[in-house]
Amino acid sequence: MSVVRVSAVEYLNAKPLVHGLDSRNDLFDLRYDVPARCAAQLHDRSVELGLIPSIEYLENPDYRIVPDLAVASDGDVASVALFTTRPVTSLRSIAVDSNSRTSSMLLRILCAESWEIEPKFVKLRPDLPVMLKRCDAALLIGDPALFLDYERQGLEKVDLGDEWSALTSLPFVWATWVGRSGMLADEHIQALQGARNGGSQSIDQIVADHCSNYDEEQQEVAREYLRKNVSFGLDDRALSGLKKFFEYAHELRLVQTSADLRFF
Repeated sequence: MSVVRVSAVEYLNAKPLVHGLDSRNDLFDLRYDVPARCAAQLHDRSVELGLIPSIEYLENPDYRIVPDLAVASDGDVASVALFTTRPVTSLRSIAVDSNSRTSSMLLRILCAESWEIEPKFVKLRPDLPVMLKRCDAALLIGDPALFLDYERQGLEKVDLGDEWSALTSLPFVWATWVGRSGMLADEHIQALQGARNGGSQSIDQIVADHCSNYDEEQQEVAREYLRKNVSFGLDDRALSGLKKFFEYAHELRLVQTSADLRFF
């Protein structure tokens, strides 16, 4: 059995999907990075499998999705949001955290389809004061968005997961396990699905490990997030949401193709 090189996002929401994989060095060589770099490593063949932003699947017709595994949300996601002091319908410029193309493309879809605005998008590192000094709003993803005390700073939080569900009545799929066809054996797939099953039952331990430097209130936010805001399966409704996302991205010419979903 070959060892598969794996890149996974380092955010809290990925932890239930990689739970215990560090000990499976008979099957996986695991590394962590930000979403955009995980995708880049898969594209340039530095790894054979990546837990990557969902839009990155469209980059290669040879890519396959691992069945029944994803980071998804139905309604509020809490960890992908715009922060602003203005109504979204009046935004002229938005600072974008460039670590994930999926969140950026979803933002562009919502601007066009929900809010009917055409703001200028400015790529900046995820530093909120700098972002809001340059632009009317800031897009943050992952732990920075989840744990930000935005009300204390006088900001409004616009949850992109909630906005997507309001637009489509469907879940949004943020990330999936993706690799090239033929790279995974049944044992790899079973181990990945087993990791998700174990991780879903180990939320308290995952939060204790990932959030050890956070206070108890923040740890409770993390537990609530993993139990209520995000899910880790890829059922029929989630698949419909993923297809709808690809269709919108294609219609708005954000991507060149809206490919069929192909699985290992």
